[in-house]
Amino acid sequence: MADALKKREIAALPIKRYEEVRSEIRSGDLAFCSGSYVFSKIIQGFTGSVWSHVGLIYRDEHLRRVFILESEVGIGVRLVPISKYLRDYHGRRRPYRGQMVVARVNPVLGDEQVRNAVSHGMDLLTKPYDNFEILRIAARIAFRVGRRTQDRKFICSELVDECYRAAGVKFKRRDNFISPDDIWRDPVVTSIARIH
Repeated sequence: MADALKKREIAALPIKRYEEVRSEIRSGDLAFCSGSYVFSKIIQGFTGSVWSHVGLIYRDEHLRRVFILESEVGIGVRLVPISKYLRDYHGRRRPYRGQMVVARVNPVLGDEQVRNAVSHGMDLLTKPYDNFEILRIAARIAFRVGRRTQDRKFICSELVDECYRAAGVKFKRRDNFISPDDIWRDPVVTSIARIH
């Protein structure tokens, strides 16, 4: 279980340059974000946590790239290189405003489990958000209500949870809802490094 952290504790974690740890990051690892954006702060407030986002890491050796499979507000399910987060977030030539921590699920997922998790997430790519999705996300967080099965729109933690369920891993939930913090605090998750 990764320990609960406060914002200042994340900021105090030793920072490793992405280039230093890139070779250690595996498909199936998790990227946790503690953002400084307005919507990040809303999520942090509703969940009582420093975490505002989580994504599943996918490493493609053929392309020599490391991606985050995520569900992004206003965009939907997408695959984005970690390097874009750290250098050119949302194409604005600035890094992500906040901290990013890579974590691992233990025991480490086997090859077949990783394939199942990532393939399931890839099947969900481009699932769109509509104009009212942000309000529904906020309401689901505020009232701790999970998405309905037929609802194919995801908040980030629901996407990660569903991908891991496809791999046979079930994170502990609070009620019928799962937040980035719930995944972070699950006993199978351990912190690897804070990266920039």
